[in-house]
Amino acid sequence: MRDRGALLRFVVGPDGAIVPDVEARLPGRGLWLTPRRDIVERAVAKRIFARAARRPVVAPPELADRVESLLARRCCDAVGLARRAGLAVAGFDRVSEAVRHGRAGLLLFALDGAEAGRRKLGAVGRGLPAATALSTAELGAAFGRERIVHAAVAGGPLSRRLLLDLSRLAGLRPGAMVQGGLDFAPAGPAAQDGGTETHD
Repeated sequence: MRDRGALLRFVVGPDGAIVPDVEARLPGRGLWLTPRRDIVERAVAKRIFARAARRPVVAPPELADRVESLLARRCCDAVGLARRAGLAVAGFDRVSEAVRHGRAGLLLFALDGAEAGRRKLGAVGRGLPAATALSTAELGAAFGRERIVHAAVAGGPLSRRLLLDLSRLAGLRPGAMVQGGLDFAPAGPAAQDGGTETHD
């Protein structure tokens, strides 16, 4: 079984609505899905949540968008926490310096940033995990600026947790990708199991 920490957890709220639980802390029976937009949308369309919960539930059609938004906010919060702890830097030159001095454990590239800078830093930090999943505005907000294109987070528990969340976000966000993390990209036609399991 896949590590449950890599999956998306949902619970059924008191009103019967499906509630995303990206932190996996809400009480109640967990309904777990592989973090991919197509799987979440199929679970809604085919009423997989109701079958798994063995009761009528309400799963809104925009559920995948809601999960994406929650994961993006969680990732931004983690980057902001790393910045305040002195564990994150931003800007091409500062990221390059952090990589050269072994102070970078995770590279962050803005989804809407230029490809050229991403390639240059990727070459400097070859072997480091890298995520292109947050926008310039989202990265900027985490650093208290208008926009950020490149950032780096020091290695450690925080960067490992962030990498997992960025990998989950990449499965929900079109165009996003993570190198050196978990791969939740849509599989080929043979993988049609729905990616669903339930646990108490």
